[in-house]
Amino acid sequence: MTGTETPVSATPVYASAEHPPPASGRILLTNRVLVRISGPGTDKFLQGQLSQNLDDVKPGTSPRAAGATPKGRAYCLTRLVRDGDDILMDLPSEMAESIMTHLRKYMMLFRGTSMTAQTEGHITGLLGNEAALRLEGNDLSSLASPGDTLALGSGFLIRTENTGEGLPRFELWQPGASDLEPNDVPEKSLADWQASEIAAGVPTLNTTISESYVPQMLNWQHLGGVHFKKGCYTGQEVIARMHFLGQLKKSLFRFHIAKAATLPTPGASVMAGERSVGDVVNAVGFRDGSCELLAVIRHNAAEGELSVDGLPEVALQLKPLPYSVPERESSAPEDT
Repeated sequence: MTGTETPVSATPVYASAEHPPPASGRILLTNRVLVRISGPGTDKFLQGQLSQNLDDVKPGTSPRAAGATPKGRAYCLTRLVRDGDDILMDLPSEMAESIMTHLRKYMMLFRGTSMTAQTEGHITGLLGNEAALRLEGNDLSSLASPGDTLALGSGFLIRTENTGEGLPRFELWQPGASDLEPNDVPEKSLADWQASEIAAGVPTLNTTISESYVPQMLNWQHLGGVHFKKGCYTGQEVIARMHFLGQLKKSLFRFHIAKAATLPTPGASVMAGERSVGDVVNAVGFRDGSCELLAVIRHNAAEGELSVDGLPEVALQLKPLPYSVPERESSAPEDT
């Protein structure tokens, strides 16, 4: 982020999340759109475009996936849910139309296959076990791991990643009109869900940073979103080479800022002194004036003193992710 530095204020000027984060709540995820792919070529079409093996998208499990350019740069981060013979996927609202337009160019090869936004559908984020228990009953043992999925009438209850502090999280996907909402669970803001995504190490792309990163730089393989043995798909050669040759020199880290009058924006440079060592991917502010962010950082710089471009006096404090990134331990010390 560039420009004149804003004086630190006790009152943030951006939409902010609760602090401390809520332990229970439901959030309508208006920033995401559900899309249905139907027809005889559904699996073959998606197999050639996404980083996930469609054979692993089956009832009971809904893995993540990425769509990439021929150069291996991610333009789409999504999840795949099996709904009968169809596949449901989620897209960011601001990019949904452009992503669908891009994918339809390849869909033309699969006669009778279609892709449509579910205009009556929506996704609800659930914080804590309370809402999930009200929907499922008294036993969440079938939803023990991220991606585990339970069909509930016309919807799907999906376990997603815990936060770094261990808060359980779920998503309720409803492709059509439904009354599954746990209305007796307190409603929270979209900022609260975004804060939980950052705390869980789950990145989101927008128009600014689309096509900026190979999926592994976003830790997507550690979120179950890259299948390295599935065979050919767009971008696969670059993604596989980075994996099998150990070429990953930067990845996604989580940071905390104690006071942030200005919220770092996606694409803003992360600085080690006068040198850029990475970029902000997502950030969220809290009502106490603090901030958390995800940033793609060079492995050999992540433990040093870092700041965001335009906020040189505001230090980044490294925070834990709920999963390990083994590539960081084997990275060579030199830059690439």
